[in-house]
Amino acid sequence: MRNLLIISFIFLFSWSFSQEKEVKNLRVGLVLSGGGAKGLAQIGVLKTLDSLGVRVDYISGTSMGSVVGALYASGYTGKQLDSIVKKFDFQTLINDEVPRESKTFFERKNAEKYAFSLPVNNFKIQLPSSISRGQNMFNLFTKLTLNVSGVNDFSKLPIPFYCIATDMQTGQEVILDHGNLAQAIAASSALPTLFQPITLNNKLLMDGGIVNNYPIEGLKSKNLDVIIGVDVQDPLLDKNRLNSVSDILIQINNFSAVKEMKAKAKLTDIYIHPNVNAYSLISFQDKNEIIKNGETATEEFSEQLKAIAAAQSYKPEPINTPHFDEIKINKIEISGNEKYTASYILGKLRFRSNEMITYDDFSKGVNNLVATNNFDSFLYKFSPSDQGYDLMAKVIESKNTTFIKLGLHYDQLYKSAVLLNLTKKQLFLKNDVLSLDFILGDNSRYNFDYYIDKGFYWSVGINSRYIGFNHSTDPSGLINTINYPSVEEIPMNFRDFTHQFFVETLVKKDLALKIGLELKNLKIATNDNAFLSVFDTSEYKFEDSHFFSGFGTLKIDTIDNKFFPTSGFVFEGGFQYYFASSNSNGNFNDFSIIKSQLSKAFKINDQLALHVGTEGGFIVGDSSTKALHFGLGGYGQNYFNNFSSFYGYDYLELIGDSFVKAFATLDYKVFKNHHFNISANFANIGEDIFLKSEWIQPPSYGGYSVGYGYETIFGPIEVKYNWSEETKKTGFFVNVGYWF
Repeated sequence: MRNLLIISFIFLFSWSFSQEKEVKNLRVGLVLSGGGAKGLAQIGVLKTLDSLGVRVDYISGTSMGSVVGALYASGYTGKQLDSIVKKFDFQTLINDEVPRESKTFFERKNAEKYAFSLPVNNFKIQLPSSISRGQNMFNLFTKLTLNVSGVNDFSKLPIPFYCIATDMQTGQEVILDHGNLAQAIAASSALPTLFQPITLNNKLLMDGGIVNNYPIEGLKSKNLDVIIGVDVQDPLLDKNRLNSVSDILIQINNFSAVKEMKAKAKLTDIYIHPNVNAYSLISFQDKNEIIKNGETATEEFSEQLKAIAAAQSYKPEPINTPHFDEIKINKIEISGNEKYTASYILGKLRFRSNEMITYDDFSKGVNNLVATNNFDSFLYKFSPSDQGYDLMAKVIESKNTTFIKLGLHYDQLYKSAVLLNLTKKQLFLKNDVLSLDFILGDNSRYNFDYYIDKGFYWSVGINSRYIGFNHSTDPSGLINTINYPSVEEIPMNFRDFTHQFFVETLVKKDLALKIGLELKNLKIATNDNAFLSVFDTSEYKFEDSHFFSGFGTLKIDTIDNKFFPTSGFVFEGGFQYYFASSNSNGNFNDFSIIKSQLSKAFKINDQLALHVGTEGGFIVGDSSTKALHFGLGGYGQNYFNNFSSFYGYDYLELIGDSFVKAFATLDYKVFKNHHFNISANFANIGEDIFLKSEWIQPPSYGGYSVGYGYETIFGPIEVKYNWSEETKKTGFFVNVGYWF
């Protein structure tokens, strides 16, 4: 009946004005509801409106409807929005995943170790206020609306617009119709528990759908002739679908929303309700189907919409929304900072005033700042000025400076372990951090770090760690005495207690130079009765000494993923000079260890990646301290001293004072987070292989593996079947969780 009235209404206007040789300029309003991922159906609606020639004269939206509506109001077409949405990984955007390259080396180490981090306030553990800060989403909103960044009154946009947010202090509806558009839609779409609230105009704002999920009321006063509404809200569930606590909570929340919609639908001239009931608020992986459902739902009204288009006397000229590959930043203003200086913030952003930079570099700079976790939010806006932009940013510094972090791990060398970490920032200085790991399990360990982060200036650090494990190993590569029983393997105890003081600087963003001093206590011993049968002792010590050394490393690291790399480059070169020792064997002379590694990852296609690399090292001077020789074998990423992985051989099975190794891994990402890979490694290792030219000869040792890996919040789960043609040995390596 309503549709018949609309057609009649349009017909009468068209007929009456044609009689007067005038055409009615029919004004159309569009209201877009919230609904999370289901709101993407609104893009399908806009595509169909565009194809039918319907001109929209005013838009209101809430939550996801505010995002879609604001971008359409900024000049994007429905087809352009479809292309934009389909190229983004929403999981990365929502989870605030900061690219690895945006983190400092110290921050990368922490990010690749802990599964959970919980803030502590007044000795009480707090749950985080949200899953995500929403920074990645805000960065995207800002880029997409940069062409209208100078518009403060949203009624002056290419299509007038307003959106709704909720004042979290009063529970009142807040109409956002002026200010910075990116900030407004970030506030309107800040879904509770998923995104943290946005502080705007001294108000704490969140998702507008809490108080008004279909903001049609304001459109009724905008001198509009027809209002088109798109509703993607959840209907009430029947009893067969109320199976969980979350289902019941959603149902309770929907009671009032569904009741209100019955009244609001009556205010809508064309009410479009896409069939998106099968999807959830976070079903962004189904974006193609959801958008298509929006198109299908709109096609049902094609005749009415064609009639509306025919009654509109003019069509707006298409707007060429620019692609901002580069921006010129004329001036930078930072506010809200108290603990951290403006120079510290600019140092993390890594760009300055009066500088032309790519937008990608700008986004990376924001990620660099966010990766410090020293700021709860970084809201900014661009104001056009002098063929460029002034950047005005407001930071909210994190009130939480103390954290409890947790991790879990299992591998065949260290066995099972639980990691408990205490992290304290700003202990003595504004930019320092103290971190203490307690690793409890089959081989208990600890790691202590104190770091003063000065970015491109010389940072200062202290590290103390204890690592130990027990493993059956051939003692011939570690023993200096020739009179020992002939045995292939005996159980041995490895204990390493190391303290370092160092300074470090970033020569460039991904290039770090580190120099320092080290004190190490190294003990390797056995209690094996068969081995001890020729010795008058209850424990044979292969090594039990303190070593004093100076060291330096140069490291470049642009790898995108430490565990399953698809792009990037790693080079690490190290020099360590051992100048003194309490050597228990009484035969110490100074010596140096030089080693390096080089690897490169290539993305062959969206699913296939190749990682290739080489390692090598040698000892200069006295080589009698065999406990510090190079050792190859096993699979792991948290070895200490000069031990390295090698498929096809057991841990520390190959030992020498010099070695060279090459490896390659081909990784196939079957589907999200699941990987199959094949690997090969080859090496020469022994005594003085570089002097004897053995390092350039065909490799003496080789090994292979076929593996499966799965990325989880606890870290990778990996199973690798490996073998060697030389030894004919086969076996499995298993790893669960981040390495620590």
